[in-house]
Amino acid sequence: MPTISRAPDTGVWLLTTPRTSYAVHIDETGAPCHLAWGPRLTPREAAELVVPAGEAASSFEGRPAVGEELPVDGGTRYGTPSLQVRYADGSRGFEWQPTGHRVLTPSDGVGELRLEFRDRHYPLYVALHYRVRDDTDVIERWTVLRNDGEQRVSLERADSAAWSLPPLADYRLSHVTGQWSAESQLRRERLPHGETVLTSRRGIPSHHAGPWVMVDGGDAGEEHGRVFGAALAWSGSWRITTQRTPDGRAGFTGGVGHEGICVPLAPGEEFTTPVFAGLFTDGGFGAASRAWHAYTLRHVLPHGREVAPVLYNSWEATGFDVAEANQKALAERAAALGVELYVVDDGWFGARRGDHAGLGDWTPARERFPRGLGPLADTVHRLGMRFGIWVEPEMVNPDSDLYREHPDWVLHTPGRTRSELRNQLVLNFARDDVADWAHGWLTRLVTDHGIDFLKWDMNRAFSEAGWPGIPDGHDRLWTAYVANLYGVLDRLRADHAGLRIETCSGGGGRVDLGILTRTDQAWVSDNTDAVDRLVIQHGFGQLHPARTMSAWVTDVPNQLTSRTVPLRFRFHVAMCGLLGIGGDLARWSEAELAEGAELVAEYKRVRHLVQHGALYRLSGPHGEVPTVVQYAAEDGTETLVLAWQRGPRHGVPRLPVRLRGLTPGARYRDTRTGEVHHATVLAEYGLRPDLPSGDWASTAVHLVRMGRDET
Repeated sequence: MPTISRAPDTGVWLLTTPRTSYAVHIDETGAPCHLAWGPRLTPREAAELVVPAGEAASSFEGRPAVGEELPVDGGTRYGTPSLQVRYADGSRGFEWQPTGHRVLTPSDGVGELRLEFRDRHYPLYVALHYRVRDDTDVIERWTVLRNDGEQRVSLERADSAAWSLPPLADYRLSHVTGQWSAESQLRRERLPHGETVLTSRRGIPSHHAGPWVMVDGGDAGEEHGRVFGAALAWSGSWRITTQRTPDGRAGFTGGVGHEGICVPLAPGEEFTTPVFAGLFTDGGFGAASRAWHAYTLRHVLPHGREVAPVLYNSWEATGFDVAEANQKALAERAAALGVELYVVDDGWFGARRGDHAGLGDWTPARERFPRGLGPLADTVHRLGMRFGIWVEPEMVNPDSDLYREHPDWVLHTPGRTRSELRNQLVLNFARDDVADWAHGWLTRLVTDHGIDFLKWDMNRAFSEAGWPGIPDGHDRLWTAYVANLYGVLDRLRADHAGLRIETCSGGGGRVDLGILTRTDQAWVSDNTDAVDRLVIQHGFGQLHPARTMSAWVTDVPNQLTSRTVPLRFRFHVAMCGLLGIGGDLARWSEAELAEGAELVAEYKRVRHLVQHGALYRLSGPHGEVPTVVQYAAEDGTETLVLAWQRGPRHGVPRLPVRLRGLTPGARYRDTRTGEVHHATVLAEYGLRPDLPSGDWASTAVHLVRMGRDET
């Protein structure tokens, strides 16, 4: 069980997870201060870390910039503030006054600590929340702020939490960056002194950065070294600021929004920040990833233990030319291939013949589906597949009946030029009437047409983000938009228990722990080139598990890169996540269809390992040596190794890779060749994946533990 204890004589709070400890205390000024985050401690050991505050080295220093649980703007604090407040009289700042605490007795393996404060002068209430569980070292933190006064308060910065790191000789920052079609590019770079800001100002988490960080001492590897990290569960604009201070400390703070906007609090109003979850491990980046994956499967995804189906999507086959006849024909071929979920993409509704019109008019196009979607859904179900459909509920084309009826529903700032991106505008989901409209047509669509799966897309960022007629409308919409988005998703899932949803935003523009709490998987990138995907998937998997990662096999030359690689190579890359097929099956040869069916069947035999096993990155996607990943069953009964040679092999050494997660002393049989391997040899001396000759070679090796009586 997780434990939360307090030493009355020292005022130290100690939170204990299966392998780590986190300690805080209230200092002599009333401020909540950090003590420890790392290997497990006893309460007495944690109390030893309390050091009386010393005098500043000079009158220019003030309080240390790193070391408080939620650094505020006020007094002699000059570091990055997690909380900035402006009161109705124009004054700013916050002074900590402790008012109490509460420990929720651990139940079902969960314990929670709440530390309560108020400002010493103004009626602003602040509660710091901590949650620990008995099956993960991830610590969930968030903050609740309430205006108990009679005048408005503005939260100019209201981060969820700040995380302080121990003094290290050096610090290195890991994060992802990128752009559309090149998301999740992993960066590991020395943390500079000063402040480093990672952010999105787009209204979504964005393709350009992910709302998470990891920091180590510069010496961690895949399987060794101390790594500290945190991830924000928020699906709108966000900001994480890391800082490295002259006194040899580092830390990071994160929360909703970006500079220039605030969270207004009316009298009696309360704001609960999203969770900013943190993790410490001494097992390197591999252990950090596996811990985040397990946490997401158990405590984030609504159905993390489910085995996801093999999917087919019609986009690359038909584009906007969607009709009952061609979709039925594709469905027949997809079913023969072994597909279990058939998804109709954009172009099925209203006047949608391209991206210039029809968004917002969510009824089946009569000339293409004269009897509605029912006959197609019936055909898909008769073929033994689930039926899914693409939607973009947050968008509208100016050329649509919806916009002509409700031009006031879009994000818009009066007097400013209205920007259109992809010929569309953003509906203001912060409005309750817009959210209710979206829930209404979505639930009718799902009910009336037997829909099992929604691909929920969002294809442009915010602009002119005004909310005319609402006091503080510009500031309120950034958080209210996300709250109502979550509300629509929550209501849909409550109404339709069997419905599954994929989050998509022009690829990986909206992937975070907040949206994954309400969806089942994520479209990682519009770039389906298998070679590029090795890099994208490498970065994505640093935090997110394969169970969330949609990955398609598409046609060559690739639409985006014009690269041609073998079908088997493309399948093996897509098999690293939730296997999908997006090619034009009407153009596949009989040989390709036969090979595809064989590979789909192969994936089904091992997908439980991919979707729920432990990931080991044995060789990264950069350099000349093969890329190799391994998925191991939790109990050591079987493992899967996937390997790719990205180019010519002439002069490239075939180095063995040492496998992980095996049962010591056991023997493993290769299910394809029948060859038997000893676990000790595989773990200590390695396996040489049998890669075929030629460019773009790939292989999959499935090893199953043998019983004692097997020869």
